Amino acid sequence: MGRLTGGDPSLLRRINSAVVLHALRATDYATLTEVTRVTGLSRPTVEGVVEGLIEAGLVVETAAEEGAARRQGRPARRFRFRAEAGHLLGLEIGPHRVAAVLADLDGTFLGTASKAVSETASADERLDRLRVAVADLLRRAGVARSSLRAVGVGSPGIVEADGTVRLGTALPGWTGLDLGERLRRSFRCPVLVENDANAAAVAEHWKGAATGSDDMVFVLAGLSPGAGSLIGGRLHRGFGGAAGEIGALHLLGREATPETLLSTTDKPLHPLDEQAVAEVFAHARKGDARAQAALDRFIQRLVHDVAVLVLALDPELVVVGGWAAGLDGVLEPLRGELARYCLRPPRVALSMLGEAAIATGALRLALDHVEEELFAVESTVTARR
Repeated sequence: MGRLTGGDPSLLRRINSAVVLHALRATDYATLTEVTRVTGLSRPTVEGVVEGLIEAGLVVETAAEEGAARRQGRPARRFRFRAEAGHLLGLEIGPHRVAAVLADLDGTFLGTASKAVSETASADERLDRLRVAVADLLRRAGVARSSLRAVGVGSPGIVEADGTVRLGTALPGWTGLDLGERLRRSFRCPVLVENDANAAAVAEHWKGAATGSDDMVFVLAGLSPGAGSLIGGRLHRGFGGAAGEIGALHLLGREATPETLLSTTDKPLHPLDEQAVAEVFAHARKGDARAQAALDRFIQRLVHDVAVLVLALDPELVVVGGWAAGLDGVLEPLRGELARYCLRPPRVALSMLGEAAIATGALRLALDHVEEELFAVESTVTARR
């Protein structure tokens, strides 16, 4: 954005509006005098902006303070940001379930919903289950669909900027699916589609194990692990959205495929699904030697894959999530291998959000979009009085 000139009145109004709205959102309520002091804008400018925000439904005048009537003179008018003026959805689409989380414009959670879905379900069936979950959530929360300002979506696969899944082997019929366009038919607001591991990384940075770390890697540990990373607090997607696809490393000539790694016989494990793998892990917990060897191979491959990312990105923290995060003893081998292979081993922690991470990160992406529209003012532009 360039410098303001005398011919930029509409832009100036928008900037002033964002400044005032940001000030009101940062507190429970504020008087015009307080907003004037915080923003540096003139009193008439603040008054005009606040009236416009009231008309837009984003600000409301609150009742006078208790006891204010006893004071001499008229009590100062107080105003607050209306977080209830709009709502946001975060959606997760996974192999075995779809989930949704609802929040207001402050990011305060208002409810969640999830529906089981078969891993063999078609794309249409999976999206239908998602729509049912959303409808149930909105109905229980008493929120109209027209109130939604943005929807974030976390999906497996390599996701293009427009929401198309360029490659998605985890779900039937997912490769080539124009997921963004399909979901926009259900919502009259922006729909932002992101890779599931990327969304989970955003969530852990927002409300989970990585709240104090701007350089972090989130590992979505599963049969085919993926990873999302933040560099300097910003999500790193890569040029084509394929950053963090560590589940494909075995294709580079590694000694074994996942089917072989997890086999307790001399033949590859088929079918390679979570139920079959869960049985292997259950046998390992009971002391079965071959199952324990398969579990050891699985963890060893996981830590090697994570080490590749750590060497490339040098994060402060690695957060392990996904269903494999619940395996006994996954953290200590990971710490040991990273210390062995990496010049500066990062801290390692388990996800604090668990299965809620993907939908929570998708919600944060929706909130970022709305905040960019309502509050963002580039540092090169200064609001004028």
